[in-house]
Amino acid sequence: MEPLIGIDLGTTNSLCAIFDGEPRLIPNALGEYLTPSAVGMVDEDQLVIGAPAKELQITQPNKAAVCFKRLMGTNEKIRVNDREFTATELSSLVLKSLKEDAEKFLKVDIQNAVITVPAYFNDNQRKATKLAGEMAGLRVRRVVNEPTAAALTYGFHDQNADKKILVMDLGGGTFDVTIMEIFEGSLEIMATAGESFLGGEDFTNRLVHTCLEQKGYNFEIAELKFPQMLARLTKECERAKRLFLTEESTTISFPDESGKSTDKIVQLSRKQFSDVNRHLMKRLERPVTKVLRDTDILPDEIDDVILVGGATRMTIIREFVCQLFKKEPNCKFDPDQVVALGAAIQAALIDDDAAVDDMVMTDVCPFTLGIEVVKTFGSREIGGYYMPIIHRNTTIPVSKEDVISTIHANQTQIQIRVFQGESRKVADNIKLGELAVSGIPRGPAKQEVFVRFCYDANGILDVEAYIPETGKKFGTVLTNHVKGLSNKEISKAIERLQQLKFYPREDIKNRHLLLFCERVSGDISLFERKNFEDVVDLFEESLSSNDRDFFARVRQDLLICLSSLGHPYSEPKADSE
Repeated sequence: MEPLIGIDLGTTNSLCAIFDGEPRLIPNALGEYLTPSAVGMVDEDQLVIGAPAKELQITQPNKAAVCFKRLMGTNEKIRVNDREFTATELSSLVLKSLKEDAEKFLKVDIQNAVITVPAYFNDNQRKATKLAGEMAGLRVRRVVNEPTAAALTYGFHDQNADKKILVMDLGGGTFDVTIMEIFEGSLEIMATAGESFLGGEDFTNRLVHTCLEQKGYNFEIAELKFPQMLARLTKECERAKRLFLTEESTTISFPDESGKSTDKIVQLSRKQFSDVNRHLMKRLERPVTKVLRDTDILPDEIDDVILVGGATRMTIIREFVCQLFKKEPNCKFDPDQVVALGAAIQAALIDDDAAVDDMVMTDVCPFTLGIEVVKTFGSREIGGYYMPIIHRNTTIPVSKEDVISTIHANQTQIQIRVFQGESRKVADNIKLGELAVSGIPRGPAKQEVFVRFCYDANGILDVEAYIPETGKKFGTVLTNHVKGLSNKEISKAIERLQQLKFYPREDIKNRHLLLFCERVSGDISLFERKNFEDVVDLFEESLSSNDRDFFARVRQDLLICLSSLGHPYSEPKADSE
């Protein structure tokens, strides 16, 4: 079997691991586990990756690039020396370096990988990560959320646990929060939230701003005119941030405008560090509150708070956890390493390794998936509004349906535009694709069309439209970020999604039952009608729920209600259908 490695592609550092009975880290060429996510160019054609590039960024910042993960999924260019790169291209160079290190250590060719991403990465960012892997010569078998990978590490080493855990993942440039439940070897993701532009680098930058202000410099001017000074000061502030883990105060050496050391210092205390980062802590608090609200879980109902990412070592982060959850965080595993170890466990799950036979993992859809609709305001019809079909934090794989309708008389076709995001207007969300629906029977406005979404952990979205009046179906499969799967694997995934589909509305027996209920509604007394219509309404809701148990239970309740009213229902015989 070809080896399948797990890679944590980080904002500040990256690393990889392999599963061999248990997850173990793979050292780089320098014998270190952490490889700085930095790319430098010594001359026109000589690239350096990792630690050398990080050092180059301090002495000659124009010749190196760091923190480019934040620009994944964008077209923004990053200048390194006299050349321009995208974040995807720079990330591919880091991934290629990790791949080569793994090949030297394991003494085999590496073709397959699982790569982790922040849970709140959108479709474009995930697609860019996949592309970076392919450019590095890797077949990306799965993109897995970083908090999920971290939880897999804890779950693998404590498979008999029964607890609710919250994972706070604060890396160099991104922040994720995920609530999950571990029980009997199963790991169920319940909710996730976060920010793609919030990380440890922001805390360092606040120190940089503070030092510049004390010495009378403007950050933007310093960035433009004195890059060497800014690079050296950033390194000093990073050192000071680490010292605050154990020291109440420290001094920061302030360099001159060419980046050389001077006798100028800035004195800062741990309290000042907390004060200048207060607004960042407010930003950290929002996603935490959001996942607690989405799961309807109180802070004291969380059994363990797991800290992931090097930035969680900061004292203010641990104080925040203790204050909100009234308990010390769980840091059994190194926060810098736990995601890569979890990626290796995910790789073992994909390979059906016997060591993880008893582990089961369910994930959630981190973003809402929906379509563009038109809203009516008085006599005006305005498009561009967003109607969710699958809400964020829905357990996947999942199948959901909703109903839309024509807006004009004799309208025979509809263009369904599919989006991902949380905004009420599609302009602020990400377009995933389109589906054309035609052959709608002519008639007045409000002719119904049912829209159905099926979504799985691979990122495959099966979109289907159904015209109830004709029974005609239209469909498309959106595979925007599943490039790591072969055509055969995509076909198998689509087959599994087909098995998820449960649409009792199409069954003639259920349509007949609804028509029967319409007749009964007119025959029973006014005193009985309200309760009866509530039962019928619930039955109609169950037709779109895609929940077989819920539908069966509600249908049985409706049949019992009909019998109690003296109108027992008999299903139509097969030959009458």
